[in-house]
Amino acid sequence: LRQVSDLSDFSRGHWLRELLCRAEELSHVQSSPDGQHLLLLQKSLPPTLPRVVAFQRHSIAGADLERSWQPPQPAVVGLLFLQSPVVLGSWVLAVVWEHGRTEVWHFVVAVGWQLLQTLELCQGARARVVSVCSRGTSLVWCEERPPLGAHSDMSKCAFRFCVCARALEVGEQGVRLGTVRIVLHNSPEYQVLASPQHIFLVPAAAGFATTSKFLLIWHPEKAEFTITAPSAGFIRSKVLHSSSESDFRKLLLDSVGLLSGFAPLDIHTSAVSSSGGLLLVSTKGSVSIVEPDGTQRHIFDLEGGPLAQGSPVQLKTFGSILACVLAGVLYLVNQNSGRLVEKEVLSMKEVHFLEGQGEGDSIQLLSQTGIYSFSFSKPEDSSRPEPCLVEMVFEEACRYYQRRSLSSSKLTVEKLKKGGTFQAPVVLTAILQHSLDQKQKPAQGLQDTYAKLLSTMSLELQSYMSLELLKTCVVCAPESEVESYCKELVEQEVGRILQSDMDKDNLAYLNSVFASFPKAAWKAIRSCLQLQQNGDGLLVARATPEVWKKVLCQPQLEEVGQNGMVPLFELICTSFLRFKPKWLPSFVELTQQYVSSSWSYSSKEGPEGRVPLYKRALGVLARRNKHGEAEDEMELELLLCSKRPKAVLQALHLLIRLKQWQRVVEVAEKFSKLSPLLNKEIFITLLAEFAQHRELDPYLDRLWPLCPAELTASDILTIVLQHLPHSQEDPVPFSSEGNPLTLGLLKPLLQRVVQRPSVQEEMYSDALQSTFPPPTPPREH
Repeated sequence: LRQVSDLSDFSRGHWLRELLCRAEELSHVQSSPDGQHLLLLQKSLPPTLPRVVAFQRHSIAGADLERSWQPPQPAVVGLLFLQSPVVLGSWVLAVVWEHGRTEVWHFVVAVGWQLLQTLELCQGARARVVSVCSRGTSLVWCEERPPLGAHSDMSKCAFRFCVCARALEVGEQGVRLGTVRIVLHNSPEYQVLASPQHIFLVPAAAGFATTSKFLLIWHPEKAEFTITAPSAGFIRSKVLHSSSESDFRKLLLDSVGLLSGFAPLDIHTSAVSSSGGLLLVSTKGSVSIVEPDGTQRHIFDLEGGPLAQGSPVQLKTFGSILACVLAGVLYLVNQNSGRLVEKEVLSMKEVHFLEGQGEGDSIQLLSQTGIYSFSFSKPEDSSRPEPCLVEMVFEEACRYYQRRSLSSSKLTVEKLKKGGTFQAPVVLTAILQHSLDQKQKPAQGLQDTYAKLLSTMSLELQSYMSLELLKTCVVCAPESEVESYCKELVEQEVGRILQSDMDKDNLAYLNSVFASFPKAAWKAIRSCLQLQQNGDGLLVARATPEVWKKVLCQPQLEEVGQNGMVPLFELICTSFLRFKPKWLPSFVELTQQYVSSSWSYSSKEGPEGRVPLYKRALGVLARRNKHGEAEDEMELELLLCSKRPKAVLQALHLLIRLKQWQRVVEVAEKFSKLSPLLNKEIFITLLAEFAQHRELDPYLDRLWPLCPAELTASDILTIVLQHLPHSQEDPVPFSSEGNPLTLGLLKPLLQRVVQRPSVQEEMYSDALQSTFPPPTPPREH
C-alpha cells in the first residue's frame, strides 16, 4: 500500500477524519465520478442528527454541501451522480429522499455547491421510495404504494410496490423531469441496481419466500424482462409490448410452476461490476456474477466460512480484477479465471473503494488515516517462466478432474496430458491472455515464450475457434443460408457431446437438439456413427468403441422420463423411424453385434443386462401410437433381428395372427437351426396350429422335416389331441363342417418319426456293434 493523501488536501479535512473514525455512524461513503468530492451519509445516533456532508479535494473554495433532517422526517435513500451535457459541468448530484423529494445540486469552482432545483419524483403523496439508482440521465426507483384502507393488513398487501423510471434532464433553463414510466407494478419490494445498459431487481431481504427465489433483469432499450435464478441460471425472457403486460403476476404467470421448485436466494451482498454484471456474495462466502443475459458464473470462495449478518463486504471491479475487502483482508481475484491474484492483510478494518483516478493497475482505498493506492501489477522480472505456468495450469486441472472422477486411482499430471482429458480452452486462453496483458508482450513473444503451452492446447483452441466462427456466421448469415449453418452447428455439437461424459445435463441438451433440429440431428448422428450401405446393400458403421458406449449409455431410471427426456439410443431410433425406417432393424443388429463383442451375454454391466436393445427399439415404435401394416412389419423385423428365442417366438405368433403362412414357414425354417430348444418350441407351436385349421396343409412337406429328434409318435398325437378345436355337438365319424383333420394328413409325419432311429438307439449303437464280451484286461503280476 502506498499513501497518496492524508486527507489534509480536503476541505474541512480534520472533520472528515473525525467522521471516518466514527465508522459506526456512517451508512454510506461515495466519491464523485471525477474523484474530487467525497459524500458521507451519516446515520442518526443521538445527539447527532442524520445528514449528508460533502468534502472537496484540493481545498477548492466555495459553499459547502450539508443537509440534515430531524427524525421521523423522511430520510435520504439515494445519492446519485447523473450525466449533464451542458456547460454547468459533466455531472450533477441528485439527493433523493424517502417521500420522493429530489434535490439536484451541482458544483461550480470558486462558487461551491449550488441547489439547482427541488423536484417531486413520485406522483402519489403517500408513495415511499425504498430503493433508487441512476442510468445515464434517468432515475429508476422502487416505491411503496400503501393500500387506501388505514387499517389494512400489510401482510395481505405483499404486492404493494411499484418499479418506476423517469428522465431527469439538466439544461440551461433548469432541471426538468420527464413523464413517469411504470416498469413493473403490483410487485414485491426490490432493490434496484443499475449497470450501463440494464437494471437488476434484487428481492429485499424481508421479502416473501415465494418471490425470493429469482432475480429480474430489465432491458430498457428492448422493454424486456429476463427472469433468472442463481440456482438454475436463465429461465425465460419476455417483451412487454404494452403497459398492461407490466403486471408482476402476469410476468410470472408462465413460470410459476418452475420457480416454485427453486431454493430461496442466498445473498449477503450485491454490487454491479464495471462490465455490467451483478456481483453476488452468498452467506457462505461464495462470490458469483450474474450476466445481463441471465447466465451465472461462479468466481471465487472467500476464506473464513459463513459470513455473519452484520459483517460488511466491500466489492468493486477494476477491469478484469475483482477487489473484495472482508474483515480487514483485501482479495484481488481474476474475474475470468477465478484465480486469486493477490491477498493483502490491511492494517485498517474500515475501508471504502474510491473511483479510480490512478493508473489502470491500481486501486484507491479510503480509510480513517488517508487515501491509499494498491498496485496489483507484477514486476517484469518476477514473471513465472513457461514451465511453471504450464504445470500450474495442469495441476489445477488435475485437481478439478480428480474431484469429478469416480475412480480411486490417483490422477497425475502426466496421465492428464497423455489421456487428453483436459478440455478447457476458455480457461487456458483466459490465463494466457491475462499473463500477456500484464507483461505487455509483443505478438512474437507469444510464440517464443509460450510455445509448449500453445502446442498442448492447439487442438482445443482450433475446435473452440471454429465453433465460435460458426456461431458468428449463423448470426450474420441471411435467412437462406441459416439452415445450412445450423446443420453444421448441430453436427459439431452432437460430435462434441459424444466425445464427453454422457451425464444428465448433456443428455437433456441432446434431447433439446433432436427436438429443435430433427433433420440436422439425424444427419449429424449418421456422420458421427459413419453409417452407410456397402456394396451388398447392408448397413455398416465405423464408429469407435467410445462412441458406441455413449450410444448405449442408459442412465438411471430417476434421471430419465423427466420432461420427456429419453436416452440417446432411443433418440437415434426415433430419427431412424422418421427419416430412414428401413435401416432401423439393421442398426439394432449392428448395435447388438458391438454389445456381444464388448460384454458377455446378459452381463449386468452391459446395456443388455437391463433391457434388451430390441425391446428399447420396440418401445420407441410403440410411442408413435400408430397401428398399421408398416408398424406390424417393423415390429416383425425388430423381433427377428434380435435372434433371441423369446423374440423369435413372439414374431412367429404375430405372423400367425396376421395369417401370413408363407412367412410363418420361412421363419420356422430359418430360426429352427439356431438351437434345438428353439426348434422344438417352433415345431410344437406350428403343430398346434396344424391341429386347429387347414391353412398349413400346403406347407406340410416343409414343416415335417423340422420335427425334433426327441419327439415320439405318442408325443405328437398328444399335442394334436390337446389342440383340436372343440365342437358343440357330439362327435360323429364323418363331419360335414369344414375340412376335418384326418390321420391321412398325419401319416407322413408319423411314418417319419417311427422309421428314424430313437435317441436311445443312437446312444448305444457303438456298444451294440462291438464284440461281446469285451477282451480281458491284462493282468498285473
